[in-house]
Amino acid sequence: MVDRSRLPAPEQGLVLTHFLTVRDVARSRAFYADVLGGEVVLDENPAIVKVANTWIIMNPGGGPTPDKPDVTLTAPEPGDPVSAFMNVRVADIAAFYAAATARGAEFLTEPIDRKAEIRCYMRDPDGHLIEVGQATGMLEGRYAGPPATTG
Repeated sequence: MVDRSRLPAPEQGLVLTHFLTVRDVARSRAFYADVLGGEVVLDENPAIVKVANTWIIMNPGGGPTPDKPDVTLTAPEPGDPVSAFMNVRVADIAAFYAAATARGAEFLTEPIDRKAEIRCYMRDPDGHLIEVGQATGMLEGRYAGPPATTG
């Protein structure tokens, strides 16, 4: 019998999970378990890894189904624009960065002080973008400047 407390199946209300379309379920499952310290709840169909207080659900892509008739799921391709990403908040970004790097994570840059927070980005094996940040200045009322404008 499955332990309901390990699944994203609330007895009341709701829980928010994050679904990722992946190319290789085993590789992605290992990334979220090993790099982010998650607990594998289900190996596949779908794979579910509980990370801190959320669940990452992973399955390969596929075509439309009766409940999403016009939707095709695909993992991102290198160079694809990003429209959404995970945001991981940590207590000690230097320690997290060192540990994740030692476990094989590849970051776009080292952590950068952005005034309100210190943050950096990494990608999972399929290219999904993950922001890792530690609140710093925002805890004292200091925030980053406005985003750069284009045009």
